[in-house]
Amino acid sequence: MITILKGIKLNRFELLSPLEVLLFFAIALAVTLRILNLSSHEFWYDEVLSLLLFSGQKTAYETPGEVPVLLSSYTSLLKLPVETGLGDIVETLKQILRGIAGGEPHPPLFFLSQHLWLRLFGNAVAQVRSLGVLLSCLAIFSAYGLGRDVLGHRGGLIFAALLATNSFYLFHSLNVRMYGPLVLWIVLSGWALVRLIRQNTVEANVTRRQQLLWNCLLIGSVTAGLLTFYFFAYWVIALGVLVLYLDRQRWFQYGIALGIAVSLTIPWAFWGVRQQARNADLDRFAESIGFIEALFKHFRDALEAVGIQLLSGGLSTSISHEVAVLIGFIVVAILLTCCIWLWRQGEYQTLGTALILGVLPLALALSVDVFTGKFTLGWGYGRSIIFVLPGCLLLIAAGLERAMDHWQKPLIAALLATYVCVGVGDFNLRDRHMFHTVNQLIQQNIETPTLIVMSSKAWGHVLRLAYYVTPDAPVSLLAEKPEQLAATLDKTLTDTALAYERILWLNPERAVWSEPKTDAEKQQFDQAVQQVLQAQYKLTSTEALSGTMDLDRFTLSLYTQSPAT
Repeated sequence: MITILKGIKLNRFELLSPLEVLLFFAIALAVTLRILNLSSHEFWYDEVLSLLLFSGQKTAYETPGEVPVLLSSYTSLLKLPVETGLGDIVETLKQILRGIAGGEPHPPLFFLSQHLWLRLFGNAVAQVRSLGVLLSCLAIFSAYGLGRDVLGHRGGLIFAALLATNSFYLFHSLNVRMYGPLVLWIVLSGWALVRLIRQNTVEANVTRRQQLLWNCLLIGSVTAGLLTFYFFAYWVIALGVLVLYLDRQRWFQYGIALGIAVSLTIPWAFWGVRQQARNADLDRFAESIGFIEALFKHFRDALEAVGIQLLSGGLSTSISHEVAVLIGFIVVAILLTCCIWLWRQGEYQTLGTALILGVLPLALALSVDVFTGKFTLGWGYGRSIIFVLPGCLLLIAAGLERAMDHWQKPLIAALLATYVCVGVGDFNLRDRHMFHTVNQLIQQNIETPTLIVMSSKAWGHVLRLAYYVTPDAPVSLLAEKPEQLAATLDKTLTDTALAYERILWLNPERAVWSEPKTDAEKQQFDQAVQQVLQAQYKLTSTEALSGTMDLDRFTLSLYTQSPAT
């Protein structure tokens, strides 16, 4: 007899049902998609900043000045620094923490874990992303455990398959940021708490070792969640409410475990959070608009966020706000339908559990936004409230598990197929190879002295360029604010005479720092740069580069020395 998962046993006399086959196939396909897409996309803006942080060299980064610098000097910052002993390793760890406390708005656990992975496997795209894929597989397994304890074996499989194939989670499993790992701590902490409650209220003959194991998992996962993402606190509140809902008599017992988890974060709170708070830019979440308009925007952001998380996934970066809101309404209708099904069938406890784990954290985040005048729900295409994803998927899984037999299989198959199609479309219909294109152009004449001129000083643009351009080529970089680039470039070409045989002008659609206020102003700055270049060089080619985000859009222009020079 082969045990596949706890509660699932197969031998020659027992066969999986067609639904179970479908769910196992969906999970296997989702894992395969993660592996196949490990390096299908270039790092995007935030990912390369993550790489700089967990390499421990953020404090060594210097913004490009008014004179060209060797591009390879930035390439080295995306690798571990040269270390000759234990003292150097400790110093690197200190630099990671200093870099996080000095300006990064997130806790340190994600960066420290990725640093360990970098130290073991290197900084290639696939290797860096593989840790997120591994953690996502653990989250899928944990989802089965949570779903089984709430809904039974079949419900656990449905929940695991939904989480595995969900296109939003697929995207973040392959994104080198903290949002993917956060899902593991959310699902694992929810599973540990539900398991402890079942041990106290339903199961018999539970050993102290079992209780100790699940208490340790609860404490560890909650601590990890709080040290991964500050908004995880909303989830901790939801766990506290779940305790009061399912086992109020023993609230103190669960409260001790949650209290220990919170207390383990105190050292970082005293040292790191205080420094981060001094450097926090909270104004980016605020807008000066009227009360009614603000209220409308809050609810629009909430609709967009749930629509992105539960349906459009990574493709959300290519759809309009109006379409995103429409998708949000569709998702809300699906959630309401699941609630109605559960209510009519008398599944009140299941419904309450799913609402507490899914809708309550969203309601808390929305309420805080309304009362503080901030708009965090609309930040980052739904990723700022990724902690509501597992609970909402659990609600859908509960509705599907309790659906009428003749509707159940078609609905599950349709939703899984939708998730897989959106995920495949995200990674295969939209390329993100802008900087590979730049590198290929340079390698056509790799020995030719080249100056890359970029209308931006933003470090995400600079570091992505440095990561993908071969460091062996004689390439220099002049990165300047759009309004100052023409004058700086003119001075550079005057001082260096004919030192550069070709110039690549990389003009981003968004400069990020000191962006032109209007399109007309941007066009004025661009024309000034063109005039400087055309005085000594001729335009050979122009190519539009694009990816999956607005920060991926560039115009690449190649200038070579004119015959007259």
